[in-house]
Amino acid sequence: MTSWFTYLGLPFGLAWFVATLIDILVIALPLMLAVAMVIYVDRKIWAAMALRRGPNVVGPLGLLQSFADGLKVFLQETIIPSGANKTLFLLGPIITFTVALIVWAVVPFQFGVVLANINVGLLYVLAASSLGVYGIILAGWASNSKYPFYSAIRAAAQMVSYEVSIGFVLISIVLWTGSFNMTDIVEHQKGHVLGIFNFYALNPLLFPMAVVFFISSLAETQRAPFDLTEAESELVAGYQTEYSSMAFALFWLGEYGNVLLMSALNATLFWGGYLPPLDIPILYWIPGIIWLLLKISFGFFLFSWVKATVPRYRYDQLMRLGWKIFLPLSLLFVFLVSGYLMLTRVGVPA
Repeated sequence: MTSWFTYLGLPFGLAWFVATLIDILVIALPLMLAVAMVIYVDRKIWAAMALRRGPNVVGPLGLLQSFADGLKVFLQETIIPSGANKTLFLLGPIITFTVALIVWAVVPFQFGVVLANINVGLLYVLAASSLGVYGIILAGWASNSKYPFYSAIRAAAQMVSYEVSIGFVLISIVLWTGSFNMTDIVEHQKGHVLGIFNFYALNPLLFPMAVVFFISSLAETQRAPFDLTEAESELVAGYQTEYSSMAFALFWLGEYGNVLLMSALNATLFWGGYLPPLDIPILYWIPGIIWLLLKISFGFFLFSWVKATVPRYRYDQLMRLGWKIFLPLSLLFVFLVSGYLMLTRVGVPA
């Protein structure tokens, strides 16, 4: 696209800027529309599992319910508590929403179709996604209220704890693929799995890590059963208690953006990303972005399914799962994967 704008007579710097801005909008605008729709889908899934109807009045089949809710929130007054730190109070939801968007820069939608095809894409994902905790901590502290502050402390402990496990899971991925580049990680899933299975997903050696990554992503996004930062019974509404209007809406948009992001990362790292599930020529007729969207949709369904069926953990259960189960398990698989690679790839040229 940059070369096309250069051909039209724009200087290279301006052409690159315009092309990059268009690429960002092509990703960000559909993503924000998707967030509005997945809120509707989420509520429909919960309703179906509870034998209810869910949204069905606003628009055909209730499809406009999320937009009606967004308009209502937009028209409300933004109230800032008198004792709050105004700058940090407003900065918290902005950080949460922004971080949910920036990680998509390195997600490959198809071979060669990625905003930033950097060699350290996986490190960028880990670094950028870990910034989300700052938005919640700032929101809880700047509210100058005890319940949001308690929620911020919980969020800090919870997200840091599960990021450790996620880090070791990603180490297993890097060992297996030999690259931090997200496209290379997807391409490395081609071929026969362990020389046995002829499909582009479900590596038996890494499947337990896919489960750990999925459950850890529930904790990272504060989704049930790990939504202890928003536990209504003891924290009123958690770090969002003092928020209203669009500041409150940004937290919800950020949460669902992060859920979609974690579904995309799970699909990219473990389920073949934009590759078809089976190595069958006819499946390649379907564009890779369609396969990726289908896998993201399935991942989102799992998020909704868990929230509709699994009761909330106690905080000690949350910490025990992260530190006493997932951390040793992810460390064990780092040794297993590296040991398998030593047995099978020693002396093989990269």
